[in-house]
Amino acid sequence: MTPVARAALGIVLVAGAGPAGFLIYHLVFNSHPLPVRAASAPAASAPLSSAPTSAPTSWPAAVPDAPTQTTSTPAATPLTLPETIALPDSNGRMHRLAEYRGHPLVLNFWATWCEPCRREIPLLTALHRQYGQDVQIVGVAVDFQKDVLPYALAKGISYPLLMGEKDGLAAVNALGMQTVLPFTVFADAQGDIVAVKVGELHDDEAQMILEKVIQLDGGKLSLAAARSGVSAGLRSLAMARAQQPLRPSASSGGKS
Repeated sequence: MTPVARAALGIVLVAGAGPAGFLIYHLVFNSHPLPVRAASAPAASAPLSSAPTSAPTSWPAAVPDAPTQTTSTPAATPLTLPETIALPDSNGRMHRLAEYRGHPLVLNFWATWCEPCRREIPLLTALHRQYGQDVQIVGVAVDFQKDVLPYALAKGISYPLLMGEKDGLAAVNALGMQTVLPFTVFADAQGDIVAVKVGELHDDEAQMILEKVIQLDGGKLSLAAARSGVSAGLRSLAMARAQQPLRPSASSGGKS
């Protein structure tokens, strides 16, 4: 596929900066997974044995979260939400992703042991409050329900949660995302995947992507234009973020 054709697809897969990417370490949830890389190191992938080792030709090249990073795209990432994914909610009722069609969807895959996942929760809560019923925010906990429910209660998570447990791996694999948490899928009201953000989601990224998705659903953008616009927007935001000076850590007392 030519670069122009790949750009027309434009689905965005972005590796998280610093410790944002975490291994799904064979889904042994009571063991803390290793970070993909240190904050100051360039991006590095440590895929599971079943994870892809090179970018497939049917997808655009990954957009780096910083200019110095190198990334690879997952295999078999679908263009639309998979019909076969079904996960239980906290009451055990099964939900297929197809039932969330009709409104834009933000599908966030996370776990209680994942630090960048935990940092995203206030943002997702704010998005849920900001958009109300116009945008569906759904968290998919790739974790044990016994750990998720008390954590969600303590953190005041108000948006719907689905419980992955062992079925979460099938959902992750169906989306072609086998190696890192968190990641967030943005889909339009028709179930077309507009973007997949790998790593910690930031407010400016979420707002920009949702603006494109809403314009798409309103007939103001084509699907290809929305994907291309998201790709360009994320690249611009990543470049701007990479140029920002590092904040001194609290432990350093602001001294170098």
